[in-house]
Amino acid sequence: MGFAITLLTVLAAVCVVASFVTQGQSYEWYQQVYSEGTARLIVGLGLDHAFRSWWIIALTAFLCGNLLLCNLTRLRPLVARTRAEADPASALHGPADVFGSGIADPLPVFEKLRLPKPKASQVEGQKVLFSGKNRLGLWGPWVCHLGILLLIVGFTLGQMLHREYTVYGVIGDTKPIGDTGYYLTIDDFQVKLRDDDTVEQYVADVTVQRAPQGSTTVPDSKSATVSVNHPAGLYGFKVYQNSTGYAARITVEEDGTPLQTGVVCAGEGVEIADAPGLTVYLNAFYPDFYLQPGVGPTTLSGRMNNPAYLYSITYQDSMVGMNYWLPTDDPITVNDYVITFSEPQSYTLLQIKTDRFQSLALLGGLVTMVGLILAFYLLPVKVWAVESEDGTWTVYGRSRKGGALFREAFEEALQSQTKGETL
Repeated sequence: MGFAITLLTVLAAVCVVASFVTQGQSYEWYQQVYSEGTARLIVGLGLDHAFRSWWIIALTAFLCGNLLLCNLTRLRPLVARTRAEADPASALHGPADVFGSGIADPLPVFEKLRLPKPKASQVEGQKVLFSGKNRLGLWGPWVCHLGILLLIVGFTLGQMLHREYTVYGVIGDTKPIGDTGYYLTIDDFQVKLRDDDTVEQYVADVTVQRAPQGSTTVPDSKSATVSVNHPAGLYGFKVYQNSTGYAARITVEEDGTPLQTGVVCAGEGVEIADAPGLTVYLNAFYPDFYLQPGVGPTTLSGRMNNPAYLYSITYQDSMVGMNYWLPTDDPITVNDYVITFSEPQSYTLLQIKTDRFQSLALLGGLVTMVGLILAFYLLPVKVWAVESEDGTWTVYGRSRKGGALFREAFEEALQSQTKGETL
């Protein structure tokens, strides 16, 4: 037990420390946010991916081994104790929490204590009536430990072996989910605003399918609606609405002839097909553009009141131009190319996770809850009555948990039956 408490204390301390460290960033990011020494400490100790570091896994393995061995060593004594709780002979020789003597008829005592009808037996030449209930309550701690073990194993394996993917795009896009062989289609996406223009919710309608659209294979698909804090499960994937941004349609013409068109998200660029190395980037989009003095570009609201694009142009990774462009009749001209941005719209970024051990963790949580219910709500009780030579009975009772409450109920049941004393 002392070893288990030590492990739990260390793991709890690590979880507290890790909660203050942003996970999964690069060494340069930690160096910039914290300091050189702190970044070296974070990366050296594996706190940048705390729940997958080898020493956290080792501590967790020791804790799991400890819980497993505790349960195994306690199993046989627990089985024996459970059997003893139903054995009149063991009760007759065991201790009693309370008893009452001089009882004319013990059966009403059993009834008032809401016990099953007692069974009569002969023990060492004495007539004994025996009854008990809630023997399963003895298994509460054991079941609870088993549930914690399953929970830890399921969570740890899930953290070690889970896979995450990111898919982003606009309405109508179909994109692969990593290398899984599945594809996700964004059927619809809405940014719901309140009356004060603040965001109320992001809602995406998505379809996950086994084969891409246009494939000769008939796709097997499932659809769902995803919003913030309301993920959906499809084909074993958990789809989360993560974030959003703006996108626009970009059109490139040369000498009045359409050369290429497509949708570009903010932060992305499009290389001109006929001019390798010449790339146009959509750096940002402002639906209600305002150039605040001393601060820079911002948007006054989320509504399309004064839309503006921030674009940049590079040639062979060298910047050749950057500007804000308001939707007017004047397009962007680069050499012989005419570039226009149009149809501003929101794109959705979806985070997709697979965790084959999530069900094991959920099972562990359920088993733990069952163990807690057994431990706290099922109080093992046994009552036995022994007939005396004068024909009266002495009634004994014992409860392994909740002794004070049981004693009170026992004494109340004896009040109308006893001719002797209650102790």
